[in-house]
Amino acid sequence: MATIATLTQKADGNLEGTLATLNVTAPIALVPNTRKAKDNEPDYRVISRKNGFELGAGWNRISKTTGEEYISVSLSAPEFGTIYGNVAPAPGEDPAKKVIIWNPAS
Repeated sequence: MATIATLTQKADGNLEGTLATLNVTAPIALVPNTRKAKDNEPDYRVISRKNGFELGAGWNRISKTTGEEYISVSLSAPEFGTIYGNVAPAPGEDPAKKVIIWNPAS
């Protein structure tokens, strides 16, 4: 599994950072979906901080093995197609630092 983004959790609940693949480097934000009206709607919107375009969505999930909460994300753009990943704590001691780990489709 590869890290494809580094993020920092802000006081307002947003996660902001940089998506970085071999071909793309872009500032992104995971913003809580305050308009969520149905259970199947995403809990987060993934937004390009460069132009405001929506790149994907995120859903709160609970790990079946550990019982811990995490965010599952789906990102799409013409430059890279669709990428699936999970938000996880970044290495180190800072709980505000997060990463998106690429989760290749099987």
